[in-house]
Amino acid sequence: MAMTIYNGSMINSDMSQPSSLAGRHILLGISGGIAAYKTVDLARKLVQAGAQVQCVLTESASHFVSSLALQAVTGRVVRQALWDESAEAAMSHIELARWADILLIAPATANTLAKLAHGLADDLLNTLALATKADLVIAPAMNGDMWRHPATQSNLAQLQERGARLLEPASGSLACGEVDTGRMQEPQEIVDSLSLAQPSPVLSGKRLLITAGPTYEDIDPVRFIGNRSSGKMGYALAQAARKMGAEVLLITGPTALPDPKGIKTIRVRSAQQMFQAVQANFAGADFMIAAAAVADYGVDQIANHKLKKQANAGLTLNLVQNPDIVAWAAAQPNRGKVIAFAAETENLLQNARAKLVRKGVDAVLANSVADGEGFDQDLNQLYFVTPTSEHKFDRVHKSLLAHQVLTCLASHSF
Repeated sequence: MAMTIYNGSMINSDMSQPSSLAGRHILLGISGGIAAYKTVDLARKLVQAGAQVQCVLTESASHFVSSLALQAVTGRVVRQALWDESAEAAMSHIELARWADILLIAPATANTLAKLAHGLADDLLNTLALATKADLVIAPAMNGDMWRHPATQSNLAQLQERGARLLEPASGSLACGEVDTGRMQEPQEIVDSLSLAQPSPVLSGKRLLITAGPTYEDIDPVRFIGNRSSGKMGYALAQAARKMGAEVLLITGPTALPDPKGIKTIRVRSAQQMFQAVQANFAGADFMIAAAAVADYGVDQIANHKLKKQANAGLTLNLVQNPDIVAWAAAQPNRGKVIAFAAETENLLQNARAKLVRKGVDAVLANSVADGEGFDQDLNQLYFVTPTSEHKFDRVHKSLLAHQVLTCLASHSF
């Protein structure tokens, strides 16, 4: 097992939880999207994780992936027909429905999501979804406009309300040639997410305060100074912490993300508002994780009316320093652990260590944002830096990364 050594201190470099898929029965439902070609690798990785995998194809999916290839990696004949004479009493849907622990649909097309949401049973896969008591996990894949369409989002909301687990699609190059949100998560990310579906309650009884997103510093009623933070990492940490048993308060700047279900969320706009929210809620927190990208400076005098453009003239703004929220938290007596984030474009670890000392925090989570890396993306890579050690978290989906980070924090002796 690899170890990271720094100043004589060792941290286990495998901070992810061990796979919980050994012996699990997974129905892999494959619907008709181009991402179906990835399911051979997905099935192989699930088998390698110890799961028993049975693939079920829709008719459309059979045009994108070979049944023979799926059978080769799973050792099981692929099922497609609703009425299968080789199945028990020719009722394949009942046999498979009772066998499964998890029904994973990957890729889940917009059409399949609609059928699932409305309870249609016109093929084997959708009939299984109605007949099984297994956990339903869906990994959508589609064009970005289809993903954002109100009908698709409404169908997803219905499925999640009924207990389905969503593995959100990633951003990147799509089959239509566009770069947008709609890519199915990569096979290893899906396997890792399934392994963490029932995380250990290692944060049970703990209270976490998490900040996320950007802050907007108004110039006038129309314009503001902001940054490129999407809030995805902070929100992922909040959701993972709740699943691991913690009581979570999320204080977030302006984002396009919905409030995480089951988590008290306070929305703010400016650095000063975020500071006030942290001050009001800091006492009693076992951990504060400052994932927000708080603006260092704000405008000293916000104009009451929209500033008009002057011909051939520039605009000078007088900026003043905003409150240092993290340094304030670190200076409080009898506090819990304070974890800062450091987004750097150069000298990542050197700057992270300087921030660790300057702010007086217990640890820094550092990531590179050079050339736009890490901004508004679903994947991220972090370094966990303490006064005596450092550990590298590999580039993975932020939901998985959040579990790894929190597992590390829960087990680490500061």
